[in-house]
Amino acid sequence: MTRIVVTGAAGFIGANIIKGLNARGIDDIIAVDDLTQGDKFRNLADLKIADYLDRDDFYDVFADNFFGKVEAVFHEGACSDTMETDGKYMMDNNYTLSCGLFQACQERGTRLLYASSAATYGGSDTFRESPEFERPLNVYGYSKLLFDQRMRRQCGNDFKEMKRQVAGFRYFNVYGPREQHKGRMASVAFHQFNQFRAEGKVKLFGEYGGYGPGEQMRDFVYVDDVVAVNLWFLDHPDKSGIFNLGSGRAQPFNDVAVGVINALHGQPAGQPFNAASAAQAGLIEYVHFPDALRGKYQCYTQADLSALRAAGCHHVFDDVQTGVAKYMAALSAA
Repeated sequence: MTRIVVTGAAGFIGANIIKGLNARGIDDIIAVDDLTQGDKFRNLADLKIADYLDRDDFYDVFADNFFGKVEAVFHEGACSDTMETDGKYMMDNNYTLSCGLFQACQERGTRLLYASSAATYGGSDTFRESPEFERPLNVYGYSKLLFDQRMRRQCGNDFKEMKRQVAGFRYFNVYGPREQHKGRMASVAFHQFNQFRAEGKVKLFGEYGGYGPGEQMRDFVYVDDVVAVNLWFLDHPDKSGIFNLGSGRAQPFNDVAVGVINALHGQPAGQPFNAASAAQAGLIEYVHFPDALRGKYQCYTQADLSALRAAGCHHVFDDVQTGVAKYMAALSAA
């Protein structure tokens, strides 16, 4: 039986990866997390796992081979708060622990599939997995970049120096079920669902960075697509490297808002709202761009999928319209 470890298992992407593994009949899964925020248990309650360990206990016992043969570790555990300013805490969580886990995986003959981030690009306008485009704007992005750099040094720039698979995924703006615990770091789609339910309208940032109200653009990727790519790499142990994991298309925040509104409000006379008509109807409110984010905010992201496609992964990603409709249906049914 295939034994898998998932760190950050009660988190957003970690729990969805377990759900994807369960759908394949894989349940010999060691779930690792910190449940100080007790409500996160809900992300695991309907899933099948073999054991649970607190993150403070896991890393040492894994290095000591406590679990025997482990095929792969999906390393999703991290501090993902882009507003966190405690650099020591961030580096301990996102860099130092990851380095120790990598070393243990190498010693144990275990494959490592880990979460990087599009925040490594920061102020860049090119989103390709190459050092000249890596310009993090916050310590979170730097912590993720430093581990990517460590992997390049350890594995070689072409990742050919390791006998066991090492693959890092630069997640773009992921949204979908099981993110309810993330507070302010939950996706704009999740916040807008709750805003619309409470106030009958959604809120977006106004003009900033040369973009009109709600026109800042991100690469939004539905969590099921993220899981599909992770599992594709599980199926292809010969594929290693650092890969962008986004939809490959930039869409404005207005598109997310319109998707939420059309799913929850209904469409007047059978015609879907667009951003202009939704704003005119009072269903979108544009708010002042917060001073705390000025100079630290990516107004545009779009994953370059060339490396992913060259590796042989040709997964087809949902656009915002499709993914948000799925997500609103899931939230409404909960």
